[in-house]
Amino acid sequence: MRLPLFIFLLCLHLLRLPILAQEAKAEAQALFRHGVEAFFAAKPKESVAAFDKLIALEPALKPQLWQRGLSLYLAGQYAAGREQFEVHQTVNGHDVENAAWHFLCVARSAGIEAARQALIPIEGDTRVPMKEVHDLFAGKGSVEQVLKSAETGEGEARQNHLCYAHLYLGLYFEALGDEAKAKDHLRKAANDFRMDHYMGRCAQVHVKVRGW
Repeated sequence: MRLPLFIFLLCLHLLRLPILAQEAKAEAQALFRHGVEAFFAAKPKESVAAFDKLIALEPALKPQLWQRGLSLYLAGQYAAGREQFEVHQTVNGHDVENAAWHFLCVARSAGIEAARQALIPIEGDTRVPMKEVHDLFAGKGSVEQVLKSAETGEGEARQNHLCYAHLYLGLYFEALGDEAKAKDHLRKAANDFRMDHYMGRCAQVHVKVRGW
C-alpha cells in the first residue's frame, strides 16, 4: 500500500482513456487528492465522499482505491470497507495489509471468529513484520512474535518496522475490544515510532479520530 505507485497507476490509467475529457481527468485527480487530504486531516467521512465521487466519475478505478478502505474503516462503514478490500485483492493479491484491513472490517461488523474464517490468505509479502502480523490475525501467532520481528534492522529501517508493528497491533486490539492496548500501540505507532508515509500517517490520523 504505497501512495506514489497508486498515483502513477492513476495517471497512467487516465492517460489511456481517450473518451474521458481533459476536464474529467483533472477532476478525477482532484477528487483523489481531496480524498487523501481529507483523510490526513482526520475527516474520514469527507474522504469517503470524495473517493465515492471519483468512483462515480471513473468506476474502473475502484479496485485500486485501498485508500478509500482506510477511510471507510475510520468512518465506521465496515461493510463497505470489507467490500473495498475484497475488490482491491483482485489487483493486489500479495499484500498482508489488505488482508489485515479486510479482517478488521469483518471483525468490527461480525466478530473476531468470523474475521478469522474470512481472513484472506497471503503469500509473498516479505516486508517486516507482515508475515507475523498475518499469523497473529489468523490466531496462529503472537504479539511477541510481531515485536521480535520488528526489532530487526537499525535506524530508520527499525523505526519503520516498529511503526508498522504497533499500528497493526493497535488495530488488532481494537478489533478485540481492548481499548487500552489499542490506544497504547497506536500511540506508539503515531508518536514513538512516527513515520510520514501513508500508513505512518494513518496511525496519526487514527489516534486523532479516536481522541487518543
